[in-house]
Amino acid sequence: MMGIALVFVPTSLVLVWIRYRGSKRAPQQVDSLSTATRGRISYYELLEATDAFSESNLIGFGSFGSVYKGILRSGTTIAVKVFNLQLEVSFKHFDTECEILRSIRHRNLVKVITSCSNLDFKALVLEHMPNGSLETCLYTHNYFLDILQRLSIMIDVACALEYLHHGCSLPVIHCDLKPSNVLLDEDMVAHLSDFSISKVLGEDVSNLYTKTLATFGYIAPEYGLDGLVSAKCDVYSYGTMLMETFTRRKPNDEMFEGDLSLKQWVSNSLPEAVMDVVDANLVTPNDSYLKLDCVASIMKVALDCCVESPARRTNMKDVIGMLQKTRIQLLAC
Repeated sequence: MMGIALVFVPTSLVLVWIRYRGSKRAPQQVDSLSTATRGRISYYELLEATDAFSESNLIGFGSFGSVYKGILRSGTTIAVKVFNLQLEVSFKHFDTECEILRSIRHRNLVKVITSCSNLDFKALVLEHMPNGSLETCLYTHNYFLDILQRLSIMIDVACALEYLHHGCSLPVIHCDLKPSNVLLDEDMVAHLSDFSISKVLGEDVSNLYTKTLATFGYIAPEYGLDGLVSAKCDVYSYGTMLMETFTRRKPNDEMFEGDLSLKQWVSNSLPEAVMDVVDANLVTPNDSYLKLDCVASIMKVALDCCVESPARRTNMKDVIGMLQKTRIQLLAC
């Protein structure tokens, strides 16, 4: 009996100590997104799932880290966003993304399974999107998105933004809208991703200042010049991405006529010369005037999003209404 007691008491003390350490959020496996968790996933499980984060499983990368495809023992396919901790700012961006993703839920936002964090490793475990990003679908020869698919994707993104701006307890500004941050599931439904530089506005606060800049070409003028962030910055970026999606031309390309920007190039084409700027794979000279009018309407919505003055830009609710109307018209073509 004495021998059993000698084993039991130290073991109990160890268990109590571990529980105490866990309550102190010690640098062990941490689930920062408990409300979205379907089960904790350890670092070693992620290592096994991704073949030690091999380059063959690399499916994306950005300023603050890389994304790997992984397959768990259960057979579930996941995406693992690993933050580059050699960059000191990555610690802040990991915390920001965890904090925001904990409190938002929408069919057009990327779904988070859990997080994995210790002193030397920080990652988000995300639902895998088998059709990659909008950028991949636009610019690789393995994919072709027809006009209705592109419109549906951009309506999905608009719905996600309308929720972030008006459907959350506090408005969330994405701050880095671009095609690589729009992921597509098996049904080609779009999911907005990457909230590492996003901002949450306080009550009765419509804007704030930041020193963190987003991707060149998609930034609203007031954001790029003064660091002023508001929902209207996302609207501007959305308009730029809408033009890119239907012209298949990046906003920072140097292939436009003269010194024109993408916005000026598109604006100059409306309404009669829209065929000169739209992706040649989407329309032909034999297409009906109704189809061409629909494309021109989409470009007009994009330009309304990209007005220089933030106060004069449209809002995402109106964008959704106009694009859904255009979608109905296209279905009738």
